[in-house]
Amino acid sequence: MKKITVAIVGYGHVGECVLNSILETNDMELAGIVEVPPVVKSMCQLKPQQPAVLKDTRIVDDIKQLGDVNVAILCCPSRAVHRLAKTVLESGANCVDGFDIHNEILPLKKKLDDIAKVNGNVSILSAGWDPGIDSVIRAWYEAMAPKGITYTNYGPGMSMGHTCAVKAVEGVEDALSITVPAGMGIHKRLVYVKTKPDASFTAVAERIKGDDYFAHDETIVKQVESVAALLDVGHGVTIDRTGVSGITNNQSFSFSMRINNPALTAQVMVSAARATMKQKPGCYTMIELPVCDFLPGDVDSFIKKLV
Repeated sequence: MKKITVAIVGYGHVGECVLNSILETNDMELAGIVEVPPVVKSMCQLKPQQPAVLKDTRIVDDIKQLGDVNVAILCCPSRAVHRLAKTVLESGANCVDGFDIHNEILPLKKKLDDIAKVNGNVSILSAGWDPGIDSVIRAWYEAMAPKGITYTNYGPGMSMGHTCAVKAVEGVEDALSITVPAGMGIHKRLVYVKTKPDASFTAVAERIKGDDYFAHDETIVKQVESVAALLDVGHGVTIDRTGVSGITNNQSFSFSMRINNPALTAQVMVSAARATMKQKPGCYTMIELPVCDFLPGDVDSFIKKLV
C-alpha cells in the first residue's frame, strides 16, 4: 500500500507531536518540514534546533520544494491559518489545521471550501480536540437529547491558542495562558507574562485584555520573572448536557478527559490527514465526516471491532 506523504508546516510543540504520531503510523510517511515566516515563528516560538530524528529530513521554506505531498498539517497559530491554508491548497496538497477561533470557523470554512474545490483537493478545518473531538461530542449530545443545555468546561490547563495570541502582543517576551473553569461553561483566563525590558506591564496587560481571545472572559494578567518555571502542557475538558429525548426528561450525559494538549491536538490532526484522502474536494469540519475515515484500515474491520 502506498503511504500517505505528509508535510509538517511549522515545528513547535504541536509540530514535534505530529512528527511522533506520524512515526507511529503504518500508512504515512514524512515528506518534510516547512518552516514558516519569521513573523509566525515569533508568535509560537518554534524550536530553532533540529532534533536527531530529523537528521535526514528535508526542511524547506516553501511546500512546493518538497515535491509530491498528499497532505500538509498546519502546526501554527490560528491567525496564520488563513494564509498558510490557502498556500497549501494552491500548491495541490490537502490541508489539515487546528484553527480554534470559534466565531470565525464558518466564514473561513466557506473561503477554504472555494479554494479547495478550485484546486481539486481537501481541507479539514479545526481538527483538534476543541474545536474537533468536543464538537463531535456536542453534536451527538444534541442527537440524543434534542432539547436541553450543554455546558463545556475547559481546564484547568494551558491553552495553546491563547498562549500564542499573548506571545504576539507588543511588549511580551514570553507568556503562558491558563484556562480556569468557573462552571456552567464560564471561564477565567490567568495570563502569566514576562515583559520585554523596555515595556510597560500596565500597557501590555491592557493590550492582552483587549485582544479578541480574551475580551469575552474575565482575564487576570500577572507579571512573572520566568514563564518556563510555570510551564505545563496539561489540559482537560468536561462536557455536560441535561435534556429531553422525545418527551422523556432528565437525560443526563457527561464526557470528560485530561490530556497533554499538544499531543492530543497533533494526534487528531494526523488522523484527519488520513481522512482528507477519502473526501471529495472541499473544506470540512469534523462533525461532517464519518469517524471511520479517521482510522487506518477498512470499514468492515471497524464494524467487527467497534459496533
